[in-house]
Amino acid sequence: MAQIQSHDDGGGKKVRSKKNSTAVDMAPLVDLGFLLITFFMFAATSIKPNVMNLNMPPKLDDKTKIDNTSDVDIKNSITILIAKDNKLFWYQQEVKNLNAGNLNETDYTALRDVITKAAAGAKKKDMFTVIIKPMDNATYDNLVNVLDEMEITKSTRYGIVQIVPAEQKAYDEKVGK
Repeated sequence: MAQIQSHDDGGGKKVRSKKNSTAVDMAPLVDLGFLLITFFMFAATSIKPNVMNLNMPPKLDDKTKIDNTSDVDIKNSITILIAKDNKLFWYQQEVKNLNAGNLNETDYTALRDVITKAAAGAKKKDMFTVIIKPMDNATYDNLVNVLDEMEITKSTRYGIVQIVPAEQKAYDEKVGK
């Protein structure tokens, strides 16, 4: 607490103003500081981050031989291109036959229907694969939204790969670059 100390000189003739010295007790401020630190420590530990489950392929033994042939059939897969400005494109055919006419544009509200229709038309439904290809100018938020759709549609087989030049060419023709 603040204390005011004053000195009385006794009966002098000149009247001087009294000099008051103030001293501030810092103990309550230190207590308040420790209470605030403790509160923020407990509040910060109770905040849980949002995480998303990501299915990873199993680790292979050294003895297991990796086959270079792809087991992804065109009828069992769909390719999704993530472009800038929240645009999505998809196709379900060979890359060599891809052009601007058969590159389909969709948005995030219709993506779920596109994936479920493609999964329903797959020859082997347990082997249905979604190939996700984000472009260089796609945002991380858009990729997370597509991964959320994989979780919602229960698509457990999907992969994130780089875009190839034939897809970039078809995209450029489609958007008019």
